[in-house]
Amino acid sequence: MIVTDEIPEPPASVLPTGRWTAQWKELYEEVVDTGLCTGCAGCVIACPHDVIGYDHAQGGYKPFHLEDELGPTDCVHGHKGCTSCTRACPRFRTWEPEADDHLFGRVRREDEISGVYSDIMLTRASDDMVHRMGQDGGLVSALLIWAMDEGYIDAALVSYLEGDGSTWKARPGVAANAEEVLASAGSRYTYSANTLAMDEALERGFTKLALVAMSCQSSVPPVMWSRKVGKISKPILFNIGLLCSKTFDDAIFPELFEAKYGLARADIAKMNIKGVFQIWMKNGDYHEVPLKECHAWTREGCKKCPDFAAEHADISTGGIGKFNDWTLTIVRTELGREIISRMAASGAILTRPGDDDPAAIALMHKLAAKSRKRWPDTAVPFPRVLPPPEPKPA
Repeated sequence: MIVTDEIPEPPASVLPTGRWTAQWKELYEEVVDTGLCTGCAGCVIACPHDVIGYDHAQGGYKPFHLEDELGPTDCVHGHKGCTSCTRACPRFRTWEPEADDHLFGRVRREDEISGVYSDIMLTRASDDMVHRMGQDGGLVSALLIWAMDEGYIDAALVSYLEGDGSTWKARPGVAANAEEVLASAGSRYTYSANTLAMDEALERGFTKLALVAMSCQSSVPPVMWSRKVGKISKPILFNIGLLCSKTFDDAIFPELFEAKYGLARADIAKMNIKGVFQIWMKNGDYHEVPLKECHAWTREGCKKCPDFAAEHADISTGGIGKFNDWTLTIVRTELGREIISRMAASGAILTRPGDDDPAAIALMHKLAAKSRKRWPDTAVPFPRVLPPPEPKPA
């Protein structure tokens, strides 16, 4: 599916003008305290004074201020002119049109419910092991391995399961070779702020990074680039976004899966969501949990997030649709198109037209529109913009 419509110039009225002065005080008041914060940790990695911490605990996943001098809601460095945290936040003020304009030279049209893109296709890894160990078509694993081999990146910010994986607690980490990429493969539906792996990547000497991230985190790099946050954003060269309607708090394991269904987290081998929460056990058993039963454990940071389709990634990917072993792949930027085209030409991935599964594309648009409705009226209006309703038939 190719988008070729003539594109209007971005309206200047939606982009910021003047000197940037907002600091942690404004970030706390407008984003953290209002519930717009998704826990992406962009502000944490951008802070040059290391005064923003991150709550990894169950029910947390939010940044907080570490210094006592002005309390949790203000920052002495901000009073001296530091604005790095607000420049890095992909939920602060006009974040969406700024990211759009930086990546695409325009803001998205009202009818672009799932963001700006040039192509939609179905893909899968051609390597049997990568396909088997990856989620759905194994595209993300294949992308990372190929991009490392071709010199586009030297490592990726990803997530792993802590320890032996039996807790299903996700943690940020760095993958710098095929073995590490495959160890990070697979989906978990609890949260990992993969941006927090930046320190590890820099300590290991990596300078060309890919970010594999849920939709909220995939907006961090272009927002940083647009607002000129500084050197912390420069190592991120390739941005892979994961289609994401929500993640769940870790409490869902003991309070629902185990308490109601007797499914101990240590015995779970694999999870997926395909209309229901699918759970495979290590003993070979398979179970389905209705998604309606899971809603009570929706992570707080997801409840106002308007971005299902990872609209600011180079390539967005997800396992929706009728083909369980193919990945729905949305190509958004010139870099994304270059990489996907070269991978297909080299035989690293197999491709099919997105129109082979029109229901998957329709579902993406439906879930994107649903997510946009979460954005509150009290915030800047841009992420809530939806296409006008179709005229009623005469």
